[in-house]
Amino acid sequence: MNNGGVTRASLDKQPHEVAAMFDDVAAKYDLTNDVLSLGQARLWRKEVARAVNARPGEKVLDLAAGTGTSSMPFTAAGAYVVPCDFSVGMLSEGKKRHPWLPLTAGDATRLPFADDVFDAVTISFGLRNVQETDTALREMLRVTKPGGRVVICEFSQPTWAPFRTVYTEYLMRALPPVARVVSSSPDAYVYLAESIRAWPDQPALAARLQGAGWAKVAWRNLTGGVVALHRGVKLPG
Repeated sequence: MNNGGVTRASLDKQPHEVAAMFDDVAAKYDLTNDVLSLGQARLWRKEVARAVNARPGEKVLDLAAGTGTSSMPFTAAGAYVVPCDFSVGMLSEGKKRHPWLPLTAGDATRLPFADDVFDAVTISFGLRNVQETDTALREMLRVTKPGGRVVICEFSQPTWAPFRTVYTEYLMRALPPVARVVSSSPDAYVYLAESIRAWPDQPALAARLQGAGWAKVAWRNLTGGVVALHRGVKLPG
C-alpha cells in the first residue's frame, strides 16, 4: 500500500524508498524529533553517549547518524567519530552544520570499512529502517575491534500494559497530525509510527544480536520501555 509515494510500513523496506524519505525530512528532522518525542529525544541521546562511553583517541562509528547531531557527544569526549548514513540529503544537511565531521555515505548492510577498525559502533533509531537487520548486525560486528562494543538505541515495547495502549494510540492517532504541523514530510512520520509498531520487542532484539555473534548482550529500558538501549561486546578470537 502506498501513501504519498512512501511504502506503508512493513519490515520489507526498500532502501531507496527509505533513503528518499529521509532526504525529504532532513532539514527539520532534529526539530521534529524533539517535538514528537515531547523533549525525550535529547535525554535518549545523553543515555546513548553514556552507554558508549567514548574515550579520547577511540574510533567510534555512528550509524544512521543523519545530520551528525548524534555524533557530537563522541567528538566532545575526544573520540574520532565517523558519522555514517545512507541518506545523502541528511548528510548534506549535516555538512552545512558540522563541516569538520567526516560524514560518510554508507549502507549498514555493506559498510565501507575494513574489518576490526572501530572501538565502538552505535546506531540510534535507525536499525528498524534497515532492510536486512541481521546482516547489519553482522556488519557492525565485522568492523568492530575484538573487545569492542555495540550500543543500539531503538524504539521498543513499553513494559506497563496500560501505558503501552496509550503509547500505541499516540503513535497512530496523535503523531501524524502533529507531524503535519512541524515536519516537511508528514507521510514519512506515518511510516515511522507504523515501523515502530512492527519492530521486535526487547528480548527479540537481544536474541538477534546474539545470533549475529555479539556476546554479553543486555538491554536497559528508557522512558518505560518506549526506547531500549541494547549493548553487546565482540569477543576476541
